[in-house]
Amino acid sequence: MRVVAFNGSPRRDGNTALLLGYVLRELRDEGIETELVQLAGETLAGCRDCGTCARLRDGHCHGYRDDRLNDYIDKMLAAEGVIIGSPVYFADVTAATKALIERVGYASRRSGNPLRHKVGAAVVALRRAGALHAFDTINHFFAVTEMIVPGSTYWNLGIGQAIGEVEDDREGVETMKNLGRNMALVLRQLHT
Repeated sequence: MRVVAFNGSPRRDGNTALLLGYVLRELRDEGIETELVQLAGETLAGCRDCGTCARLRDGHCHGYRDDRLNDYIDKMLAAEGVIIGSPVYFADVTAATKALIERVGYASRRSGNPLRHKVGAAVVALRRAGALHAFDTINHFFAVTEMIVPGSTYWNLGIGQAIGEVEDDREGVETMKNLGRNMALVLRQLHT
């Protein structure tokens, strides 16, 4: 089994990556292969509604040729689980995270919904507020693509501003670890 995680932060190894790392370590400890994709430095634009994905129905986005979005779609399709992490920017996910879920969502929904029944989890890093809105944005993507979302001991968020401060949020770290264990349990139930 395989889980791919996307870090939607413009900081390559910041707090969002640290939180994702806790989840991924638990999955690896359960014998699940993992990959972390960092969107930092990547320029992803939102859907331009060209309609090509609906016409071709091949599960890919054809609105742009100069980014790696279709590689990311392929990674999601090859995995049994998908994690999307984002810091909170103006009470929501980052623009890169929004572009990812928007374009993957449209291409998937218009192509017979090949993400259906995969396991999805949201991870959010924040300084002060807006986490639940960002958490909901990601989970709406999982819901509309008919993915299965495991819970944890609290909302999947960690609090910290400077890089590394989320590791001082003991409850957040434990929530991530439990999320990894719960995700592994659901994956095993579905695929063994």
